[in-house]
Amino acid sequence: MKVDRNYGNSGTMPEAVVQIHDQTRPDGVKVNDGSTNQNPSDISFIDLIREDFETHERDFFSQGFWAMFWHRFGNLRMGVKARVLRLPLSLTYRVMSKLVEWMGGIFLPYTVLVGRRVKLEHFGGMILVADKIGNDVTIRQNTTFGITSVDTPHARPTIGDGVDIGTGAVVIGDITVGDNVVIGANAVVNKSVPADVTVGGIPARIVQTRMAAE
Repeated sequence: MKVDRNYGNSGTMPEAVVQIHDQTRPDGVKVNDGSTNQNPSDISFIDLIREDFETHERDFFSQGFWAMFWHRFGNLRMGVKARVLRLPLSLTYRVMSKLVEWMGGIFLPYTVLVGRRVKLEHFGGMILVADKIGNDVTIRQNTTFGITSVDTPHARPTIGDGVDIGTGAVVIGDITVGDNVVIGANAVVNKSVPADVTVGGIPARIVQTRMAAE
């Protein structure tokens, strides 16, 4: 496999701005508007929470586990169609997700599509506003997912399956991070990344392929 060593070396580093807008992107792609339960459909809610607990090493006091719990709860409540019945659940979600943000330093809106076995390893400084986060992803502290400009509020990243994200990484813009990618600590990723590579630097570039690593 040919490695593009110049990946991400052009242009200036964009500002890591994060916002939530839930409508339709200019390119016609629908953004999750938060009106339905978007928890993984192949597992029950109880089993999903149990799996998240196992993923966070069965640590009841893990900030990452509680961030995931309230994210899942925020989606579960949208399965209640009657607004009057959903209201107390929505109030509970808003209060508890804000407490997770204040006490754990983790901002993960329920409108982000999150797969299974996602581990928020450590805590603090996590702004995770993506279109989608795949299965078996590890995210470490001081990580930012978001947009590059307030002029493109829907341009958020998609994180593939099995991605390992180092401390302090920034992943921004309407980009896709392929499956099994390793993102080095403090990397700034502002272009799409193919599967099975390691990227690092500011802006990020490919430093190794999975084939080379093996």
